[in-house]
Formats: sequence, C-alpha cells, structure tokens
Amino acid sequence: MMSTMPEYNEDDRRLLTHEETLSLLERAQKGDEEAKEILVRKNIALVKSIVKKFLNRGHEYEDLFQLGSIGLLKAIQNYDPKYDVRFSTYAVPMIMGEIKRFLRDDGMIKVSRSLKELVVKSAAVRDQLKVQLGRDPSIQEIADAVGATPEEIVYAMDAVRTPASIHDIIYEDEDNPILLIDKIAENRSETDDAMERITLKELLSKLDKRERTIIIMRYFRDKTQSEIAEMLNISQVQVSRIEKKVLNKMREML
Repeated sequence: MMSTMPEYNEDDRRLLTHEETLSLLERAQKGDEEAKEILVRKNIALVKSIVKKFLNRGHEYEDLFQLGSIGLLKAIQNYDPKYDVRFSTYAVPMIMGEIKRFLRDDGMIKVSRSLKELVVKSAAVRDQLKVQLGRDPSIQEIADAVGATPEEIVYAMDAVRTPASIHDIIYEDEDNPILLIDKIAENRSETDDAMERITLKELLSKLDKRERTIIIMRYFRDKTQSEIAEMLNISQVQVSRIEKKVLNKMREML
C-alpha cells in the first residue's frame, strides 16, 4: 500500500482541546486540507496503538497502519458533534473496523477448531437440557454436561459471534436506511453505552477467564450480577467487586 499519511514530528505532542478538535473537524469536512492534516498528526499515535493489537497475523505493520489511517480519515469525514462523544472515542471503532474488515475478508481472523466444536456441542446439549428441564438451562448446567467451565463456554460462544458494526443498517423504510450509529446518537446515555461496549470488547483478550466471563455476561448478555453469581457459583458481592476491579483496570489500559 502507498503511504498517504503525513509523518509525525515533535510539534504534535501537544494534545488538542475538545473545542479545538471540533473546530478542525468542521474545517476539514468543508475541504480544508490543512485542518485535516493537523487532525491526522494529532491522532496518529492512536492509529499506531491500535495497529499493535493486530501484529503477528501475517501482514506488514505498514499495511495495517495504512488501513488504520483510512479508518481515521473516515472518522474525520463522518464525525458529527451530535454524537456527543469525543472524537478519539468515535475514531477507535472506525480505525479497528477498517483493519478487522480486511483481516476478516482475507481470512486472517480465525476461530480454532476446538472452540467451534465446543460451541456445536454446547448448542446440542442446551437443546437436550431444555427438553429435559422444561426451561432454558444455565451456563453452569451446560458446562457440567459438556465437561467444560462456564468461562470456556462463554468465551467459545463469543469467539464465533459475528462482530457488529456501528454502520450496520438496523431498519430500512422506503429506501431510507437507519444505521446503528444514528440510533446511538439519539441521546447521551445510549451513546455512552454503545461506545463502552465497543471498547470493552477490544480489551477482553487482556483479562483472565473469570474477569472476561463477568464482563461478557454483564455488557454483552445483559445479565444481572445475581444471575452471573449463580452461574459461576460465587456471591453477588464477589461479582460486584470483580466487575468494579476489572472496569478500573480497563480504564487504566485506555
């Protein structure tokens, strides 16, 4: 891929304020190339940090960097102040999306055979238990039946899940599509929740099994702390303590 991004220099260390960023974004979206170049320079470290997460997958750093840079440029072009989130928060999933889309289309993101087999086996056992019990079985019951831990079941299920894009069409009426990002932008609380989910998912790989399970069940399966406690055979207080600890850890990672 040809390099299209300006090189980083020492003058770019100063962070932009939110107001400065909004002003530059407005100018860039009106065709001001200087404003666009400044935004790229100020956010190039963000692209580099995200690219590092995808190394050792058979592609050169420079290629992945250019893909991330394309995502950054798209974020600059598409950002809307009505989203009520900082530009860097909005840009993260756009940058990751470009890289992930390429890796997925290129067949580089793969799920191990053992995880796929565990998912298939778990699905079959779930159906059997549902008939036997007359209700949906818990994760713990499925895990006991297949000889795995609840954490392994949850991780396997999440691994085969198709990633969602904030630009997916969630409703279309008379050729007037409504994207997920449109729905997200309706109010502050919905925006925060959606962006937190996107960011959390990218950090899950850095957590241990129990931490990852609790976060997945809380933020991706909408389970209560009490339900998770029952599944993992621990107290609700323990779940609450672990969840708080993990969220603090993830904030530090960001």
